[in-house]
Amino acid sequence: MPDKHIVIIGAGLGGLTAAIKLQEAGYDFTILEQADRVGGTWAQNTYPGCACDVPVAAYQLSFAQSMNWTRVYPQQPEIQAYAEEITDRFQLRPNLRLNEAAEKAVWDEDTKKWTVTTAKGDTLEADAVIGALGQLNRPFWPDIPGKDSFNGPVMHSAEWDHSVELEGKRIGIVGSAASAVQIIPEVAKTCAKVGVFQRSPNWVIPRNDRFIAPEEMALMFTIPEKAMEFAEMNRKLIYENADYFFWQAFEWTPEGRAHFTRLATDHLQEQVPDEEMRKKLTPDYPVGCRRILISDDYLTTLMEPNVDLVTDHIAEIVPEGIKTVDGQVHESHVIAFASRFETTGWRWSVDVVGRNGVTIADQWNDGPEAYLGITVNGFPNLFVLYGPNTNLGHNSITFMLERQVEYTILALQALEEKGAAALVPTEAAQEAFNKDLQEKLSKTVWADPACNSWYKTGSGKITQNWSGHTRAYADAVAEVKLEDYELV
Repeated sequence: MPDKHIVIIGAGLGGLTAAIKLQEAGYDFTILEQADRVGGTWAQNTYPGCACDVPVAAYQLSFAQSMNWTRVYPQQPEIQAYAEEITDRFQLRPNLRLNEAAEKAVWDEDTKKWTVTTAKGDTLEADAVIGALGQLNRPFWPDIPGKDSFNGPVMHSAEWDHSVELEGKRIGIVGSAASAVQIIPEVAKTCAKVGVFQRSPNWVIPRNDRFIAPEEMALMFTIPEKAMEFAEMNRKLIYENADYFFWQAFEWTPEGRAHFTRLATDHLQEQVPDEEMRKKLTPDYPVGCRRILISDDYLTTLMEPNVDLVTDHIAEIVPEGIKTVDGQVHESHVIAFASRFETTGWRWSVDVVGRNGVTIADQWNDGPEAYLGITVNGFPNLFVLYGPNTNLGHNSITFMLERQVEYTILALQALEEKGAAALVPTEAAQEAFNKDLQEKLSKTVWADPACNSWYKTGSGKITQNWSGHTRAYADAVAEVKLEDYELV
């Protein structure tokens, strides 16, 4: 067995995937998770209507398929249960430390090891560290004056307070993107009034979700091996359709631009009969610039009598509610921010210190970069999952996570073969990779001057998204090119 100990920081799907594959390869490992359960973003986000926006056939891990889904796009409790189930199926709990946040990780050039310190004061020595902290875990709070003056509860979608009773109340939802389009249809069912404060509209296409009835599920279980075979075929179809065709909305082919613009426009036309309302809901930026939202009921909910779409910008929060620039005060009992996450700054909760005392926060101050989105110059044996420029607008992140984990294990095995303690990408290799990456990204819709999104920094550098098909990424990480690394 390999004589190496690996510390995995984070027990979301990325961290669990890493643990499973390290276990299969014979490595000793410890998972540190700050929460009281596994699941990562699915443990953190429990807001009303929280659900996957990728068909579950493509979202679940390829090597850990399940048939226990009640919807094509399952809601948070089911995905959280799936994370718990695979944790048990692969017997990861003996290596899992819940309620134990990694606080600091320091590389020692002499010992060629990492020392990881937890918030409890414990220390772990590691030959390698896998950072599975994700990108979407630090809530972003807009800088709106007066937030602390509000008389009622204030919450963020990522930190939903379920103790707050909403039935019969007036709620203000600040935001109209991916989380908001799930929250608003749910809270509108019971709230007396829902104010939707939209800074800018988003392109929305049909979700085409459906309920999987118990009878249908029972039928599949009569011949489970055939059901799993069909499920694999369906997964492959969803994946390839996304990679070949949905990608063209972002690659910005004439055909992709025309099709997805028409799809979103027709959806809006069908669900919102009022012409003035449609104008408020029509973006002034190209489709694909920001995440394309999928929903069957968001647009129709905006037409309900207890829902107000507010497009005047927010001036301040006052004790009674939200005041817009037109001077109107929108009275609210509760305010909920559905205002995305801290992303482009990559403010990890862990203080990672590499060579020469340089922190990863300092190195990434002007925009994060990594080699293949996985390894970072100056930080030996640090492997980042869901790292810079590995986010997707068109396909499932679990595909990327699996490829990144496979690459990490190949790198560890290469060290064993070479008799080296660690590897770190050369500055030249990392620069060359990112130069090529940014050149390819410059031809996508995200580079459009009219496109402002969380995908890129204020200077315009795209730090989040991969530049092409996921199969191109799979090819890029299929082998470890040791000539791009310094072995230490």
